[in-house]
Amino acid sequence: MEEYLTKSKYCKAVQCNKKLWLDKYKPEQKIENTRESVLEDGIKVGQLAKELFGKYENIEYSYDLESMVKETARLLEKKPNVITEASFIFDNNFCSVDILKNEIDGVEIYEVKSSTGINDINIDDASYQYYILNNLGLKVKKVCIVHLNGDYVRHGNLELDKLFCTVDITEDVKEKQQEIEAKIKEINDYMGKHNKEDEPAKELGMYCFKPYECEYWNYCSRHLPKNNIFKIKIMHLDKKFKYYYEGKTSFEDMQYEDINPKYLEQIDFEINNKEPKIEVDKIKTFMETLSYPIYFLDFETFEQAIPEYDNISPYMQIPFQYSLHYIEKKKGPLQHKEYLAKEGVDPRRKLAERLVSDIPKDVCVTAYNMGFEKRVIKELAEIFPDLSEHLLNIRENIKDLMEPFSKRYYYVKEMEGYYTIKYVLPALFPDDPKLDYHNLPVVHNGGEATDIFLSLKGKTKEEQEVLRNGLLVYCKLDTYAMVKIWEKLKEVIGEE
Repeated sequence: MEEYLTKSKYCKAVQCNKKLWLDKYKPEQKIENTRESVLEDGIKVGQLAKELFGKYENIEYSYDLESMVKETARLLEKKPNVITEASFIFDNNFCSVDILKNEIDGVEIYEVKSSTGINDINIDDASYQYYILNNLGLKVKKVCIVHLNGDYVRHGNLELDKLFCTVDITEDVKEKQQEIEAKIKEINDYMGKHNKEDEPAKELGMYCFKPYECEYWNYCSRHLPKNNIFKIKIMHLDKKFKYYYEGKTSFEDMQYEDINPKYLEQIDFEINNKEPKIEVDKIKTFMETLSYPIYFLDFETFEQAIPEYDNISPYMQIPFQYSLHYIEKKKGPLQHKEYLAKEGVDPRRKLAERLVSDIPKDVCVTAYNMGFEKRVIKELAEIFPDLSEHLLNIRENIKDLMEPFSKRYYYVKEMEGYYTIKYVLPALFPDDPKLDYHNLPVVHNGGEATDIFLSLKGKTKEEQEVLRNGLLVYCKLDTYAMVKIWEKLKEVIGEE
């Protein structure tokens, strides 16, 4: 079967030609970084957008692309109509148009995106489609990007005209046509020149991360030393590339540069294998902001591209679970409460009710990276006025257990410049298997927790039981980890 240049391949090559070569000859080197729920959201958005113009006729996908083109040609003769996945081939270039309005005097292209905005690669995508249709002799009257409206809040039935924004990019697309033609020639020349045994050389660049982080980064950067410029945390990517292009790739190359002290500190600790840095007075000052009873709170959330429930916007964080460890008084026992919502329903009301039941007013609550927990609680308070006072009281009393690490009052080389709990915990407790997320039976990180919760509805009762238990064990470790970190901070300041 003939190998066509599709719009997805074209867009990959716009970012980096070598991605096409790697996809063809070294796909085993790819490290996928897109979660299953994100892919599913994209499919759902595409399906729903097809209803924007009412009745439509869909071209079913087939590995036989020519059959899709033939079916499209048949439907084009029945104008006016709306065709989804309308498919075309011109000079070995293939595209399927998400939505094609086939009118008496021409056609309109509508490219659907599950994002809440437009970026340059979306215009490249639509421009490639225009190039094909225009060269086939179709009169393309208009080209639009359809994307989600991030400000839309669902109340009752979905309102498609408000959920989606339609942006006319016709003039931008027309201006790109010479560029498209030149790029297609460049891609064909590139792939024709480099066979399996002739791997093309390609310098690292910003295109490795923009518009999307490349799945082949580890492969293409394998020549760099272990401690390389891209391992310096917090430093902006453009600065990293500036030093990279100057030939300064290792920590040793960077140790005498005039850069942010935090960068130098990470470099110094890792090059010289330095002992832990513990600023006892500053840690003590932070610890004095905490008091008994003390609560340790962590949420797990999911998001929906298409809001299924009222008072939700696209990609709003929806809490479905929390873990809560707490100690009521000094030397009191460590206690635990938790909540995990039922699958397939809006979890927020019952979760909010349980939260105000489990956390009294005016107590010290800790979170790790509290901005997330505070935002979730604020949104719950906004939609449940009867619980608002109590929820906002909880929110006002949250302290951030991350502070001593983000401000580097406590720093060890094993943190590698990070201060997230997934780095801090193993750095402080390297030999405790009970605190190792890799040892958990089902869920190992927040992304997995989201995907597993969203998958529950289609599982058997036995499968659900295993997965729900895995979710509880994972979330419980998050707050137990906070307790252990708090205890470590108490230990370094000499508090019992």
